[in-house]
Amino acid sequence: MNHFIRSAVFVLVSLLVFSCNNTKKEESNTKPAEETAVLSAKDILGNPEYLAISYGGYRANSRDVQPTLPELKEDMKLLNAMGIKVLRTYNVHFNQAANLLKAISELKDEDSSFEMYVMLGIWIDCKNAFGTGDGEAIHTEGSDRNPVEVNTAVALANQYPDIVKILAVGNEAMVTWATSYYVTPDIILGWVNHLQNLKKSGDLPSDLWITSSDDYSSWGGGDASYHTEDLEKLAHAIDYISMHTYPYHNSYYNAKFWKVPESEATLSDKEKVDAAMLRALDFAKTQYYSVSNYMKSIGVNKPIHIGETGWATISNGHYGVNGSRATDEYKQGLYYKHLREWTSKENISCFYFEAFDEQWKDAANKDGSENHFGLINLKSEAKYPLWNLVDEGVFEGLTRDGKAITKTYSGNLEALMKAVLVPNTEYPK
Repeated sequence: MNHFIRSAVFVLVSLLVFSCNNTKKEESNTKPAEETAVLSAKDILGNPEYLAISYGGYRANSRDVQPTLPELKEDMKLLNAMGIKVLRTYNVHFNQAANLLKAISELKDEDSSFEMYVMLGIWIDCKNAFGTGDGEAIHTEGSDRNPVEVNTAVALANQYPDIVKILAVGNEAMVTWATSYYVTPDIILGWVNHLQNLKKSGDLPSDLWITSSDDYSSWGGGDASYHTEDLEKLAHAIDYISMHTYPYHNSYYNAKFWKVPESEATLSDKEKVDAAMLRALDFAKTQYYSVSNYMKSIGVNKPIHIGETGWATISNGHYGVNGSRATDEYKQGLYYKHLREWTSKENISCFYFEAFDEQWKDAANKDGSENHFGLINLKSEAKYPLWNLVDEGVFEGLTRDGKAITKTYSGNLEALMKAVLVPNTEYPK
């Protein structure tokens, strides 16, 4: 998933000053990890009792409007009620990441039983990424912003060793379809080695895990062009593999699995949809095991977890009525159920994308699919995958933006099903 639209704010001098000053202050308050940490990433990842999810928390159509501390706490209480105990973030160049860690820390102080851990994302991109430089993107060189990003993440990991259990270097930063910002694997490798050396020197907690979160193809599970010496070195350098898989997007770009086979032609529309979602699950499994097989072939025997996968509920583009027709809450509900059941059974952590809808991702197109991957929408309504939790009362007494959590479609399944379309593969590409 491309996260994204970057702005010139990333390179403002004010951010550089903030990062340097904040790092010094945070380092002075740091306590050794052994004094605070109880569980490590090794204990948490792959443990079905520690459900994971991707989290942003932005309400507005621009990240210039940051979630407030009360809003972050509100979200953490909702996620905790859902059984979520591990979050994934994507960058540290906004206040959101630092404030999120502060919010979790304060909730832990208020309630000693409150548990929430974080996979802290470090955004990495190339020189002149997103047109911010003087020329075309140079994929073999990192941006000037990268060191600031890494140093800020290091400071936060040291300030909150009881919460930050994983550092993820880059998000889909190596996959070549990310044409506006991707980097070659040697750049990711350099930063991973840097962080591993900080662990060895005692400048980061020794039990902190380092990874990079990327598309399954970037981890060797797809095109052989990714099978490079630098990727092998990277696979040996990280503590575990964090891979992404998106049957949802592939319903348009790689739709063979999505097509209703002749053997299912006589099924009802609902049965066709149900069968399609089982094929979607198998598609995700195939990509997961393709990465596993490649890693074994190069002598890497490390845990593989799903850093990102999800299903959108609204699309006026490739995945909507005039495209693959993959998009609705019923399909999202099936995909969420299938993924959770499979990954829990196999002790695979799945950072499901995502907790809440965010409208900044495709701000100019409110019905764009990128804005609608959340399990809870911006009206504080739980989508179909979570209707059972509303029925069980897990959100009782909790609110988001002052609103109680209710069901989409007022809980009317018949009304929801009217929006459900049978998979389509006959469309212009």
